[in-house]
Amino acid sequence: MPKELRVLYAVGPENAIESYNCWIKGEDVSSQVSITYSSQFYEACRKVNAKGYVIAQARKKQIVKDKQFIVEHRPVSLANAKGIFYHLQQILYGLNLLISSYKFQANVAVIDSGTTYWFLLLLFRGLGIEIIPSLHCTLWRKYGKQTLGEKIILKLSQTIFSSSSKAITVVSNEIAEQISQLTKGHHPKVFAFLPSFNPVDFADIIQPQDTKSNLFRVLYIGRIESNKGVFDLLEIAKRFADEGRKHIIFDICGDGLALETLHLAVKNLGIESTFLCHGYCYKPKIKEMLNRSHVLIVPTKSQFVEGFNRVIAESILSGRPVISSAVCPAIFYVRDGVFEVPPDDVEAYGNALINLSEDYQLYEQKRLACVKLQEQFYDINNSWGTALKSIFLEIQKEQEIKILKAGSAFE
Repeated sequence: MPKELRVLYAVGPENAIESYNCWIKGEDVSSQVSITYSSQFYEACRKVNAKGYVIAQARKKQIVKDKQFIVEHRPVSLANAKGIFYHLQQILYGLNLLISSYKFQANVAVIDSGTTYWFLLLLFRGLGIEIIPSLHCTLWRKYGKQTLGEKIILKLSQTIFSSSSKAITVVSNEIAEQISQLTKGHHPKVFAFLPSFNPVDFADIIQPQDTKSNLFRVLYIGRIESNKGVFDLLEIAKRFADEGRKHIIFDICGDGLALETLHLAVKNLGIESTFLCHGYCYKPKIKEMLNRSHVLIVPTKSQFVEGFNRVIAESILSGRPVISSAVCPAIFYVRDGVFEVPPDDVEAYGNALINLSEDYQLYEQKRLACVKLQEQFYDINNSWGTALKSIFLEIQKEQEIKILKAGSAFE
């Protein structure tokens, strides 16, 4: 018989225990609009009868176990560290994952972007563990130069992507192209996937109100950080206030280290009536905000290493045009529903909002395009879980072939 698959999955800050409890009950996670990656992992393991050990980054340590799964929330040492301490944190966390893999007797490890440095996965191969890197962010920024440190880390990681991985999963074709560029085309099979959503979550989203109505609402969903472009929106809101465009309202949903700074800036600028901060919003509140909105905006800065911003997909699925730039690879999957602007161009973002709020024909063109782009995010064949299951089945098939060959050698 083939050896039992024992898979360690290292994921970033995700409530993997909540996801597990909901998955067991056949329910969606109430705090998330998209289908969580950890729930897709549980399902992939169930389908191939694999044992799984999920380690998710969290503030508080917590563990749940059953016969098939161990799910752990693990605090990160030196959290929010910078400089040399950040590099130390990445290395220490990677070594902790290695120790956990050894104790669990893992023979496969699925490692998400950002959990540790890729080159540390060479140590996993030394223990005979098959590696599956799961890339949710680009390997390097599309705009701007790499630092010397980034170049060194990428060079050290080259072997992982060229020859040391069993397979690689990527959330955008742009990441796949970077892997090909890094390895000069010599790499294991790359599985591209898309964020997955449940149609039920968007069934009760109503069509946007006529843009000719009194208000035009702009929705931002995401982390409240400078590199996510949220302070650019503040600058745009101030411009609109100075120009007397009080009908354009910004709804800001999310939390982050810069939330209090943003609150204070809004108050100091005196634009509380047109720039509303709602904090972190769970799914019911997000649905409410989507129903009120006309457009979504994703102004991620070029200094940020982006992957597939799920808000862009959520905008399309809710039938709302989205304003963003090529910093976000997601726009290439939904281009007809996007109003694209140059990266980091605050004035262009503002002008895009004016155009969409005043040009009814343009707005309707973008809105109607959204409907034709939705199915790809509902198709289970495009999901990460389907890609992962395919890789697991391939590993099991190879094990069976090895056993057959070993048996025939003794005949």
